[in-house]
Amino acid sequence: MPNHSQAQTISVSGGSIFTTIAGSGPPVLLLHGFPETHLMWRDVAPLLASEFTVICADLRGYGASTCPPSTPDHLPYSKRVMAAEMVELMAKLSFREFMVAGHDRGGRVAYRMALDHPAAIRKLAVLDIVPTSAVWDRADDRFVLAFWPWLLLAQAEPLPERLIGSAPDAVVHEALTGWGSYAAVFPPEIREAYVEALGSADHVHAICEEYRAAASVDRQHDRQDQISGHRIHCPLMPLWSGTGALAAWYTNEGGPLALWRQLADNVVGHPMPGGHFFPEEYPTETAKVLAQFFSDAASSSR
Repeated sequence: MPNHSQAQTISVSGGSIFTTIAGSGPPVLLLHGFPETHLMWRDVAPLLASEFTVICADLRGYGASTCPPSTPDHLPYSKRVMAAEMVELMAKLSFREFMVAGHDRGGRVAYRMALDHPAAIRKLAVLDIVPTSAVWDRADDRFVLAFWPWLLLAQAEPLPERLIGSAPDAVVHEALTGWGSYAAVFPPEIREAYVEALGSADHVHAICEEYRAAASVDRQHDRQDQISGHRIHCPLMPLWSGTGALAAWYTNEGGPLALWRQLADNVVGHPMPGGHFFPEEYPTETAKVLAQFFSDAASSSR
């Protein structure tokens, strides 16, 4: 994490969220994906901290954040609830308006923040995702075979919990090496930290609940937005792996930008070098693109 970063555990309505904070300037919230934690930003955050106040948070149920009880409808792990929790977190840190970048699951929380809390989000970057409803609507054999967590972790408990909990090292290894990334960018201590984060039965259950929500209530929320015409109005920058699924699967529909333009008004973005975990493969390039995108909003706030 950034040099001189400060670790804090912030109490919120549903429990507590672990964060690291570094730098000065306009606030930027960075959100991780599966099976990672805030540590995924370890090389990006120091580069952004020279210009921004950088907050890296563990999502609800991940890392060192708490695991609130769930319900049969999985609503406590919906992106709507997780998004509201992150807005509350930032308010606790005295940031009523901020920018956000989310990778993978964090990107889904981030775009829900822009939909549900438009006054809080000045700019939004989503990394290697398309909207949840778009994924499910287009799911095929490629999707089922490539992105097994969507199907496996969304199954009814306790089967996914037992499988993931019995072999967390295999889960982390398969995810980090199986989605177009290079093993060399994940040093042993980082891999071990990700494995340790899956060592708690409560956290494994919470993560499965988050995937169950994505297969049910999150889809409903996305569909409601489509029906009502509710859209993202802040500037949105999708970035995606130039060698991954998003670069190839949706070309007949115009690619990721076209899918995001069905939900957002102001969309600019492009592919990045590397695989799904390109922020860790190419942190300098990722930080440069994020800083350039966020700097316009940063300069207007000074």
